Amino acid sequence: MKRILLAVVFAATVTPVTAKEAEPLEDPVYQERFEALTKELRCLKCQNQTIFDSKAGLADDLRRQIREQMYQGKSDEEIVDYLVARYGDFVRYRPDFKASTLFLWVGPFLFLVIGIAMLVHQIRKRRSVEDVAPLSEEEAKRVRALIDTQGGEKN
Repeated sequence: MKRILLAVVFAATVTPVTAKEAEPLEDPVYQERFEALTKELRCLKCQNQTIFDSKAGLADDLRRQIREQMYQGKSDEEIVDYLVARYGDFVRYRPDFKASTLFLWVGPFLFLVIGIAMLVHQIRKRRSVEDVAPLSEEEAKRVRALIDTQGGEKN
């Protein structure tokens, strides 16, 4: 009985912790800038959601940092540069084209070209096998004999 009572008391005192929904900014221009910025930046915890869409606590912190920097008068570029300096290029959905992000931009095309080259190679290889001259009468007899002996062993 004590355990049940203890479980009920524990359940009553524990409240779920969820990220608070961000209140809209008072100035519509700031709100528009805020939404545009948070839709261009990736949640580092969710990884395939924007900061705008994410309900993670980290995304909430990043939204708060963006708001604070906007109120400090920083430009969008300065805010993004700050986040990139702190969290790396991964925070951006569209990172700048530079040496460290070259594979992000070129990689998909490289894989596509490699895939097409492998497909063409396989097609050519298959065609070259089909172009081989037919078996002579003697070779055909040997093949039939091998098939017959193989078939007899399995039964």
